[in-house]
Amino acid sequence: MKIRRALQWLAVVGCVTLTSNVYAQASDTSMASAPATHSKKATSADKKLARDVRKALSKAPGFNVSNVFVKARGGAVTLSGSVPEGSQIEEAAQIAKGVEGVTSVTNKLTLYSHGNN
Repeated sequence: MKIRRALQWLAVVGCVTLTSNVYAQASDTSMASAPATHSKKATSADKKLARDVRKALSKAPGFNVSNVFVKARGGAVTLSGSVPEGSQIEEAAQIAKGVEGVTSVTNKLTLYSHGNN
């Protein structure tokens, strides 16, 4: 009888512990994901940061920003588009990282070549 009661007691304690852990994980997950689902639209600060990065790129000697696109979301900057020289791909990332407010840079720039006629 004592063994049966001990097993029942362990089962109850196990269920309570499991329920508490599941609740804690669910609570942590919902709170952690709340900022991520806040908004996908660019804020005025995001737009200003993208402009600042583009301006910094345009000031680099010999760097043509006409085919470069800059997107900023909460300090994270994404560069996309194309540049004529391979060295400009890394140069663009380094310039972007130097702009105040940039926390990370994702560089999706590609190399394009002019067609020979």
